[in-house]
Amino acid sequence: MNKPIGIFDSGVGGLTVAAAIKRVLPNESFVYFGDTRHSPYGDKSEDTIRGYSDRITDFLLAQDCKAIVIACNTASALAYTFLTQKYPDVPIINVVDPVVAHVGSKINNKVGIIATRATTKSGIYRKKLRKLNAKLQVVAAATPLLVGVVEEGFTNTKVSQGAIETYLGSKKFSDVTTLILGCTHFPLLQKEIETFYNGRAEVVDSPELVAHYLKYRLAQTQLLEASLMPNYSFYVSEFTDNFNRVAKMFFGEDISLEEKML
Repeated sequence: MNKPIGIFDSGVGGLTVAAAIKRVLPNESFVYFGDTRHSPYGDKSEDTIRGYSDRITDFLLAQDCKAIVIACNTASALAYTFLTQKYPDVPIINVVDPVVAHVGSKINNKVGIIATRATTKSGIYRKKLRKLNAKLQVVAAATPLLVGVVEEGFTNTKVSQGAIETYLGSKKFSDVTTLILGCTHFPLLQKEIETFYNGRAEVVDSPELVAHYLKYRLAQTQLLEASLMPNYSFYVSEFTDNFNRVAKMFFGEDISLEEKML
């Protein structure tokens, strides 16, 4: 129970999930790996993403992690099934299913999804939502520029505002009632996106949903930690100033950050 949780993403986006896990599970330790050298994942092939995800999962399990959170929509879409088959005894959580369960329960809903090219091409949200609720109207678009905006630290600027208005100002997104942020980078733009919609649409907070689902899974497998002294470790495949800045914003100035090539 006192082992850490392993969390990984292509870069800074998964820190939104890690921060939510810290809020919902304040007693839990975790090891975070940001694959900044290979970010973004959204323009990579399925085989490449599976390879990255496999190596990172091996690394996290070598750190004695008791569960793995794939804090990346692209890796969740393309590597989750592979990882669960390879590591059947390890609880592995993806960021797609908790969101689908939340959104799919709504009736007469028009759902918009913004994501990376790879996640959008996979159609994973559309397939799972329609399977759960065939009445849902679903529209989706790849918004790769938003990943760059977050990775390069251009949130809350004219750059981010212009990108949001260009993508979400299109006709197919004009009347959505729910917007899924299908990339864990995008919660760092959530307030700006909510300002754009001005209350006309629910912008789904996926990190919070994922954290609560993780809590459920850990309780189910009797792996919840009761300690009051959690420890957080951060690894990146390549050091970046923006990752350092965002990690300190969420977790304080004295974080442990180490560069590790896999």
